[in-house]
Amino acid sequence: MLQNILDFLMEYGYLGMFIHSFADAVIFPVPAFFLQVPLSLVDPSQALWIATVGYIACLIGTPVGYFIGKVLGKSVLYKILKKEWIDSATEMFQKKGEVAIFIGSFTPIPFKVFTIMSGCLKFPLWKLLGYAAIGRAVKFYAVGLLFYFYGKMAENMVHNVSLYIFLIMVPLILVGLWVKKIVTKRRQLKMENAGVSNGINEKVLNK
Repeated sequence: MLQNILDFLMEYGYLGMFIHSFADAVIFPVPAFFLQVPLSLVDPSQALWIATVGYIACLIGTPVGYFIGKVLGKSVLYKILKKEWIDSATEMFQKKGEVAIFIGSFTPIPFKVFTIMSGCLKFPLWKLLGYAAIGRAVKFYAVGLLFYFYGKMAENMVHNVSLYIFLIMVPLILVGLWVKKIVTKRRQLKMENAGVSNGINEKVLNK
C-alpha cells in the first residue's frame, strides 16, 4: 500500500515531493528521502529544486506535527510508527533535546517522531524550527547536491549519505555544545565574581 502511495506521488513530481515531505513531518511513516531519490534520478539537473521543495514543505509541516503531539500526546506515535523508533527518539530527547532534533533530522527515523515528540514534551517550538531548519537542510541538500554533480551515478552513493552525514555532523554538534557549555560557565562565573565584587564595594562604602 505504501509503495502504491509513493508511486502515485511520483507521478506528480514537485507537488508529490511537497506533499510527501509535508506528511513526513506530520504523519506519513515513510521518510521523504524515498521519494526525493527517484525524482532526482529522473532528472538530476532538477535535484536542487526537488531538495528545495522538500525542505520548504518539511518546515511548513513541522509545527503541524508539533501541535499534534501537544494536543494528542505520545500515544499517537505508537499508533502510526514502530516502537523502536519512538523508544530511540525518546532516549535521545531525555539526554538532550537539541541533539535529538539535529540527529533526527538526518537519520532514517521518520522526522515526524521528533516533531510530535517535541510537542508531547513541550519543547519550545521556535527551537524545534531552528534546529530542524539546519538539520533538514543538510539532509535534503546533501542528496540534491550529489545528484546535481554526479547525475545518475549518485544512486550508488546516496544510500550511504545518512551515514556520512551522521559521522561528520554528530562530532561537530557535540563540539559545538561543549564550546557552548564552556562559554555559559564562564559567563556565569563572571557574573558571580561581579556580584561578589559589588557586595564588597557596598560593605566598604557602608563603613
